[in-house]
Amino acid sequence: MPKISTRNYSSETAKELTQQGLHPVLARIFSARGIISSTQLESDLSGLIPPKQLTNTEKMASLLADAIEQKKRLIIIADYDSDGATACAVAIRALREFGAIVDYIVPNRFEYGYGLTPEIVQLAATKQPDILITVDNGIASVAGVAEANRLGMEVLVTDHHLPGNELPKAACIVNPNQPGCPFPSKNLAGVGVIFYVMLALRVELRNRGVFENKQEPNLGNILDLVALGTVADVVKLDDNNRILVQQGLKRIRSGKAHAGIKALYRVSGRDFRKASTYDLGFMLGPRLNAAGRLDDMALGIECLITDNEFRALEIAQRLDTLNRERREIEADMQLSALAVLDTMVVEDSYSLSLYDPEWHQGVIGILASRIKEKFHRPVITFAPGNDGEIKGSGRSVAGLHLRDALDLVSKRHPDLIRKFGGHAFAAGLTIMASSFDMFTQAFEKVARELLSPNDLERIIETDGNLLPDEMTMELATLIENHVWGQGFPQPTFQDEFIVEQQRLVGEKHMKLRLNNGKRSFEAIQFFRESPVPDKIQAAFQLSINEYNGSRTLQLMVQHCEPSE
Repeated sequence: MPKISTRNYSSETAKELTQQGLHPVLARIFSARGIISSTQLESDLSGLIPPKQLTNTEKMASLLADAIEQKKRLIIIADYDSDGATACAVAIRALREFGAIVDYIVPNRFEYGYGLTPEIVQLAATKQPDILITVDNGIASVAGVAEANRLGMEVLVTDHHLPGNELPKAACIVNPNQPGCPFPSKNLAGVGVIFYVMLALRVELRNRGVFENKQEPNLGNILDLVALGTVADVVKLDDNNRILVQQGLKRIRSGKAHAGIKALYRVSGRDFRKASTYDLGFMLGPRLNAAGRLDDMALGIECLITDNEFRALEIAQRLDTLNRERREIEADMQLSALAVLDTMVVEDSYSLSLYDPEWHQGVIGILASRIKEKFHRPVITFAPGNDGEIKGSGRSVAGLHLRDALDLVSKRHPDLIRKFGGHAFAAGLTIMASSFDMFTQAFEKVARELLSPNDLERIIETDGNLLPDEMTMELATLIENHVWGQGFPQPTFQDEFIVEQQRLVGEKHMKLRLNNGKRSFEAIQFFRESPVPDKIQAAFQLSINEYNGSRTLQLMVQHCEPSE
């Protein structure tokens, strides 16, 4: 059973933020998220950390400017998720505006695996490029870069993943997480990194006088792509990332998004004029990801780089169909996984490793995420690969840095993991199918060392109670106007309610009328079919329900439990 807890915040900081003009409840909320000045909430692009602070951006900009001047052939090596697709689209759009000769390749995950592998380098070589540019990958591609060097191709790596023990011998690497990089935000997504490189390249071209007789490209035009990739990759929305996302949402809401973004909004049934991080993370992102999971991410990239609205819509409709197929496959996989877990005493385990030879490699990451949410443990799910290998995708909880945990397993068992990489909360790996039981035991041992029993309890953090006169449309609107997401969670509150009415709607959601002793509120709890107790302690969010042209306050119940 999840526990409801209240976030700590500094009352002194909240008081200072109130004095700076913030609503008192927002001041408390922001204080709990580490905000100490209202200037941190400003979204002007002038507030971005300067590109020169990101190690090697100026060097890479110079190399790219030389390449454009010398009409060298560039190939972008993309990744097959939303971050990789948007990063590729940003690079293609910006470089073409700068006059570059550029094309792209995105690996098919089922044939080539992840990153700049030697096989992908050989495929790229058939296009006879001078320079390979990685986006959202490459920091671990030691063998791939070596192969490119052998074939006479220069490699420029842009990535944000954590490096391994050895860096690839690329001509230039831009990655905020590489050793020695002083960039204050280590949370840039892959699309954010390539956007910074393009900002530096524009400065370099400007200094060379390239724009003296023509209009300088406005890189603000691609911020809708940057926002989508940043949110969809679930990186922490620190001060810098919030500016990028806020600016991207601003462009989308004003109708200035690219044709592909507009088309994805249309097939998602969402209104771009009310664009939010929820839309990007839960509506557009999954549809874009579906291409890389079930088909070819080139489909998603084409959606983002075409300016033909009819073509964009045609591709978006295909992506929507793929996403429906993905959901069906995921549902079947989840049923089989839960059947296996029913035979286990999950409470006795600190980790869960699952493998089924019938599972789809493109969907195991989502499956791991769903199971992690249900059981609040690090989860790694495996599907068949090639030549006796199985591919794993993992999701973790606070307290266990997944990539570091896999590194520890690898050091203790040098021949067990063939390759791995990732972040604190998500990682991928490859092992032999015959090694699955050994890996399960080794990973469980590491999890037991790094986690405490308290880490395995799901905690629903809230921002405390609201006074009756604070539960208003005004506050809901103020909350709606800010950017929320990973590492900067949307405000959740808690209170005790009498359940006055309840009924099932849409066969799977519970529509409620709740009374807190002062007044009644319309509320809904999604994906709940069982009746709610008569008196509950609830964690909820304020939302605005729009119906038939009217706007009313509604509580979105995240969790409820019987109240004493």
